[in-house]
Amino acid sequence: MILTADGIDVVAEATDGAEAVDAVRRTRPDVVLMDIRMPELDGLEATRRILTGAPDEPRVIMLTTFDLDHYVYAALTAGASGFLLKDVTPEHLVAAVRMVRSGDALLAPAITRRLVERFAQHETGPPAGHRELATLTARELEVLRLLAQGLSNAELAAHLHLSEATVKTHVARILAKLGLRDRVQAVVLAYRTGLVTPA
Repeated sequence: MILTADGIDVVAEATDGAEAVDAVRRTRPDVVLMDIRMPELDGLEATRRILTGAPDEPRVIMLTTFDLDHYVYAALTAGASGFLLKDVTPEHLVAAVRMVRSGDALLAPAITRRLVERFAQHETGPPAGHRELATLTARELEVLRLLAQGLSNAELAAHLHLSEATVKTHVARILAKLGLRDRVQAVVLAYRTGLVTPA
């Protein structure tokens, strides 16, 4: 009701994760609002299945009743572009869908950094992505390091003495070269590869 009233087309609804995966494959939406806790198949696994690397995969916003870091981190590593608590205001919900649709991530960089610092260091196995980082220029690596520390585009521009438009270009190139969906994934990758280490 909230989305439709604001001119956003709702193309499908689902009662569990398996239905959600089927609905996404059938209707190919731009944005998926996914509940973390669902019967049959939870929202995290459904998100992993939806985000399979297809060129037209949607952006996923996770919805949760619980503001728990481990849920949020799991959602981000599953490929979600952000998360919302279920008590979000109608205005914020609409704004979030539009923001994620336009390619932005729905988490403050500082929150993302806190989550990644807390959980990435506990993951086992060799870090992935060193080869991908080799494709970045020295300037792009510098931008990625600062981005992973939670700087906004305006802060990056001031710190590097560049225009915001130039910073946006660098961020877009970083995402394209690394095959990442958004800034959140870039932050996660920066920590996982050891480019940035928890303080």
